[in-house]
Amino acid sequence: MILLVSITVGLSLIAVFPTISEAQSEQKTFVTHSGAVITTSGDVIDPLYTVSTVDFDPDEFLRNFEYGRVSTSETGQTIREYTIIAEDDKIQEISPGVFYNVWTFNGTVPGPTIRATEGDLLRIHFINNGSKEHTMHFHGIHPAGMDGVFEPVGGNGGQFVYEFEAGPVGVHPYHCHVMPLEEHIVHGLYGVFIVDPKEGRAPADEMVMVLNGLDTDFDTENNFYAANTIPFYYQHHPIQINTHELIRVYVVNMVEFDPINNLHLHGNLYKYYPTGTDVVPSFYTDMITLSQTERGIMEFEYEYPGKYLFHAHKVEFSEKGWVGIFLVQDNPNNSQELDYGT
Repeated sequence: MILLVSITVGLSLIAVFPTISEAQSEQKTFVTHSGAVITTSGDVIDPLYTVSTVDFDPDEFLRNFEYGRVSTSETGQTIREYTIIAEDDKIQEISPGVFYNVWTFNGTVPGPTIRATEGDLLRIHFINNGSKEHTMHFHGIHPAGMDGVFEPVGGNGGQFVYEFEAGPVGVHPYHCHVMPLEEHIVHGLYGVFIVDPKEGRAPADEMVMVLNGLDTDFDTENNFYAANTIPFYYQHHPIQINTHELIRVYVVNMVEFDPINNLHLHGNLYKYYPTGTDVVPSFYTDMITLSQTERGIMEFEYEYPGKYLFHAHKVEFSEKGWVGIFLVQDNPNNSQELDYGT
């Protein structure tokens, strides 16, 4: 009699809670990196067993500029066209054994550095292959309908074409502007937009540094900080530059959650152009403080060869990854035949 009751109760529970029964049948067995055999019906969250889907090289990003597909209008205006694809299902290894779900423009964090000359017509074909709504909001001057705020683009292939004239001169961020905004930014939907003056700037070894933070445990506090996404990268892979050569750094602060960030350069001072909209520097300093999305242009030359640190002078940030090294090589000939990037 007891056995019959037990069978009846068991069958009833399966009928009432079929999902429980199915879940219990989905047992997974795996071997951890320490050799332990684990069987579980839950998700395996050990990051060592998560496969990275993003191959991001901070060195390639540093000096890479996207000028788009170039044509000329009937009026003689330069037209630059870009295709930007948003996705929100990528996994990136940001530190050995630490994997993070990144939301990307063209597959990387930060997205591509878009570059144009003041007055060019930009035509940006935006495709949202993510699962959520996304947009592209450019800082700068453009019509209201091109602001990337009130035109959310649906996922799974939604499209929109942004079209506006490049301006003003300077360095500006672009980012997704869908709410909750901090979630879209902290996952990585941002990049840099450079507008060059028509008369150009002095030749220089140019590079882009996007200061960012990574909240890997979703407690609205950053666990890592970096220049160009990978903590400590430029400390382990120093940026090689030459003595007596003009260095121009476009720096953009995209750190969320923390109200300020800063950049300190060792063994030197730099001319600083806030936002880059003025051709006359505002400061000659070895440290600047940047609020969220604040940016500018740094210019300097090193007189002496050697290794020089650059880092956040907020010590917490530098000790959690926002630190790097310029390896300055002697350049006695002051050669002008150097590759200034693409």
